[in-house]
Amino acid sequence: MSLGYDRPLYILPFDHRGSFQKKMFGWPGELTPEQTAEMARTKEVIYDGFKAALAAGVAKEKAGILIDEQFGSKIIRDAVAQGYTVALTIEKSGQDEFDFEYGADFGKHIKALNPTFGKVLVRYNPEGDRDLNARQNERLKRLSEWLHKEDYKYVFELLVPATDTQLESVKGDKKAYEQKVRPRLMVQAVHQIQEAGIEPDVWKIEGLDRREDCAKVAQAVRRGGRDRVGCIVLGRGEDDKKVREWLAAAAGVPGYIGFAVGRTTFWDPIKDWHQDRIKREEAVRRIAANYREWVDIFEKAAS
Repeated sequence: MSLGYDRPLYILPFDHRGSFQKKMFGWPGELTPEQTAEMARTKEVIYDGFKAALAAGVAKEKAGILIDEQFGSKIIRDAVAQGYTVALTIEKSGQDEFDFEYGADFGKHIKALNPTFGKVLVRYNPEGDRDLNARQNERLKRLSEWLHKEDYKYVFELLVPATDTQLESVKGDKKAYEQKVRPRLMVQAVHQIQEAGIEPDVWKIEGLDRREDCAKVAQAVRRGGRDRVGCIVLGRGEDDKKVREWLAAAAGVPGYIGFAVGRTTFWDPIKDWHQDRIKREEAVRRIAANYREWVDIFEKAAS
């Protein structure tokens, strides 16, 4: 299988686990079987929103979902059977250091569900803890080699949290870090990760305000003959306005093929439904409308 994925890719992510459990439901600690079932039932509402968007005109070949095995195994099996593009999250939830959710058995779990992509979320600052970065890279390289050997694609979600020193350099101004420091660090991180032997097919990238910064990141992921490797913009739970800005900045930049916007798509509809303010059908409708809006924004800006 050749490296890369350069077709349009519009992902609805709902692989949230720990954050979903605590912030949506307010459930700390280990879940009961009933709570686990409720989490799974809630994710089916989001999935129905995805399917409703496809029924309303979003192209099936461009659309996809990102979901976890813990609460979404039933959804994954249905989506694979329907021929949808599926990315399966592989990392443990809520950890600063990447590790496999199912340890050395990660491959058995991927094969059992047979998604299109294996996906990881990684917090990686190229000027941060070298030992931490090295430990993560060893695991991520093992996964990279396994996925490609077994003919699966690899989605790499890169987050670049600021170090104390980097924040001090902008006097603690997080917005200044996002605009002036993080774009440079993202390019450095991509280079370091590639040089460690890790080869994503798709990079899931934090939104950038400036088009020129999007271009620099895209050039980094495609350097050295990686001509088909793609970037998608993640939503990071931001409000509608910010997501629109990020999509517009990235759309049409060579190498940017789509987005993965989750919480901004489903959080409010699910919260309203969970609190009995709206019916299930209305939650599905609103999720579908939000997802379709991102598709329309990206495609219009790209054209």
